[in-house]
Amino acid sequence: QVQLVESGGGLVQVGGSLSLSCAASGSTFSLSSIYVMGWYRQAPGKPRELVASVLYGGDTNYGPSVKGRFTISRDNEKHTLDLQINNLLPEDTAVYYCYADWYSDLREKYDSWGQGTQVTVSS
Repeated sequence: QVQLVESGGGLVQVGGSLSLSCAASGSTFSLSSIYVMGWYRQAPGKPRELVASVLYGGDTNYGPSVKGRFTISRDNEKHTLDLQINNLLPEDTAVYYCYADWYSDLREKYDSWGQGTQVTVSS
């Protein structure tokens, strides 16, 4: 099992910056098998959308609405994931969820999700 805990959400003014973090915990094998980590977000009344993801080797992918403003990074040794958010816009207001895709020791694929952290951008 992999458990994820997010931190760093809050209330920020338009144009401000924020940093979100996600810490993974679990068995040594499951943590070492995490091959992709990322962030999704969900605003009220809207579907959950991909914000950004990063593979174990460092390749990143960003949603079109955040490209150029968000930066995702991960530390494979510490099993942590960070999201630096710059130039916040009101439409960035949402609950942000950390996720991880990983394999069990039986080579079964699983995904884990954090509890979410609220980001609110005030104008």
